[in-house]
Amino acid sequence: MTTTGTLKSSSSELDLDRPNIEDYLPTGSSIQQEPHGKLRLHDLLDISPTLSEAAGAIVDDSFTRCFKSNPPEPWNWNVYLFPLWCCGVVFRYLILFPARILVLTIGWIIFLSSFIPVHFLLKGQDKLRRNIERSLVEMMCSFFVASWTGVVKYHGPRPSRRPKQVFVANHTSMIDFIILEQMTAFAVIMQKHPGWVGLLQSTILESVGCIWFNRTEAKDREIVARKLREHVQGADNNPLLIFPEGTCVNNHYTVMFKKGAFELGCTVCPVAIKYNKIFVDAFWNSRKQSFTKHLLQLMTSWAVVCDVWYLEPQNLKPGETPIEFAERVRDIISHRAGLKKVPWDGYLKYSRPSPKHRERKQQNFAESMLRRLEEK
Repeated sequence: MTTTGTLKSSSSELDLDRPNIEDYLPTGSSIQQEPHGKLRLHDLLDISPTLSEAAGAIVDDSFTRCFKSNPPEPWNWNVYLFPLWCCGVVFRYLILFPARILVLTIGWIIFLSSFIPVHFLLKGQDKLRRNIERSLVEMMCSFFVASWTGVVKYHGPRPSRRPKQVFVANHTSMIDFIILEQMTAFAVIMQKHPGWVGLLQSTILESVGCIWFNRTEAKDREIVARKLREHVQGADNNPLLIFPEGTCVNNHYTVMFKKGAFELGCTVCPVAIKYNKIFVDAFWNSRKQSFTKHLLQLMTSWAVVCDVWYLEPQNLKPGETPIEFAERVRDIISHRAGLKKVPWDGYLKYSRPSPKHRERKQQNFAESMLRRLEEK
């Protein structure tokens, strides 16, 4: 009975999220005005469900919707509101932005003037050095949040350092890490980035035990899995933070969680993050925008507003597989943050569909055509 309920739930999710091609077709009144005998788009799509599905995917598919920003509706559309909008632009770019640059510059000066001596002069005292570096990284992240006029509301108990536990969170932008890091010095597993972000990863963030991977190298998976198991065993290591979606999603959906964090044999602590889009869309589309431009967008907005929930720790239940465990935790995070679940693998954003998937679709289309020909 439970299985049936799960299947029904999954089916309803898919039906609810499936694009409705009817929304993009002409209305009934306009169709009736067309002359008889003329082939309409509606008639063409009725030829095959596969054709209708393909048209829906071209117009608006649930996978693409997970990875695109939805621009806010313009509000400066009349003569009364437009001057107010212009005043807001001037204030944000000429007053707020320089002030935020100053805050960030002061933060970097304080951080580097403290971090460099501590990192090199306290090499013989590892425990003291790690504690100071943790505090400095938390402080620097607080400066970053201040440079966005960040308004972050934390719910639940503050994370503590304990062995055999891992924190997992939904992922909207790289700033997720900064927002969580200002509260607790997490060691995060993250994609290796180029440029100044990569320089920070290989120098400063190495000090809190962060682990990096590269999607293009297959050997990295084995190395990362070994490092994860070693990290969660250490009692003095920083809490491990993983974004199991593996990519940034636009804070309206959650895609499939990778099972790596759920087969470590340790307690999983869910973290739900929800951004309020009233002031700025915090989603980072890394394929269209560099992180520098993303930061500039945040620093020229009014504020970054979000809620963070530290939820009840979860453990693997008897007879439960790591994949089922990952889905259960995804349910908890999605429900708390008000996000819609979709059955997609986020890595599809970086790769083409497999040949087997294409062949299966082709086979289904061929079978449907043969059935229609046989009926006639």
